[in-house]
Amino acid sequence: MYFCSINNKNLNKMQTIFITGTSTGIGKATAKLFQSKGWRVIATMRKPEKETELTKLENVTVLPLDVTNLEQIKSTVEKAISSGSIDVVLNNAGYGLLGAMESYSDEQIVRNINTNLLGVIRVTQAFIPHFREKKSGLFVNVTSIAGLMAHPFSSVYHAAKWGVEGWSESLSIELAPFNIGVKTVSPSGTNSDFFSRSGTSVSHPVYDNVLQKISGDIKPNNTPEQIAEIIYEAVTDNKDQLRYLAGEVARTTYARRLEIGAEEFRKEVKKYFLSLFGV
Repeated sequence: MYFCSINNKNLNKMQTIFITGTSTGIGKATAKLFQSKGWRVIATMRKPEKETELTKLENVTVLPLDVTNLEQIKSTVEKAISSGSIDVVLNNAGYGLLGAMESYSDEQIVRNINTNLLGVIRVTQAFIPHFREKKSGLFVNVTSIAGLMAHPFSSVYHAAKWGVEGWSESLSIELAPFNIGVKTVSPSGTNSDFFSRSGTSVSHPVYDNVLQKISGDIKPNNTPEQIAEIIYEAVTDNKDQLRYLAGEVARTTYARRLEIGAEEFRKEVKKYFLSLFGV
């Protein structure tokens, strides 16, 4: 069975990528990279009126999109498709949520799931008919190493990212008869506003001391530009491959999980966590 990816060597026309969450970080870096490679880029963000960089680039169109707004998803996708055929959709919009499960408000839980999981599902669903009719297309979903393994104080974020991973795997099979590909890119910590403006950290007196220790251990060691390169590879390598690990920490940590097995890996993390509590 042929698997759809985008191989620039075999193309005579300018390709188009639609990207969510391009105001900062990985999304903006990816928009710039694809534009520099000769792609037409539709860069979406919640507040396009504040964007001053991407709007100056040739063949880049900036459109409004809040992935939690179903009506805006429909209207923005329709506008994008009406401007010309879309070849790749990059679901990148997302943010972190850090804290003890009992400290989260229902609003925080719903907002995180709406953005990190339902936003990806809804944007993808809106594009499937377009890809199916033209019998080609590729969805690339930026998940996280947190979609492949779990750590404490990130339970809702893990729920969303594990959800995207399983959903992507299912969809990669479901859409194969129509020459539509699905891939995921799973970065480890990336030096962007993910841990500041985009992230949410929730306090709780019982857990705060340990939460602060764990937060202090989070040291992003990837740049958005490095992750953008992995995304470009996933889009253009023409491989029937679902998952792409992005960053050395992601690769080595996941390799450890595969080496010793999921249960033993969980016990290692648990042992470290208990030590922080002095247990």
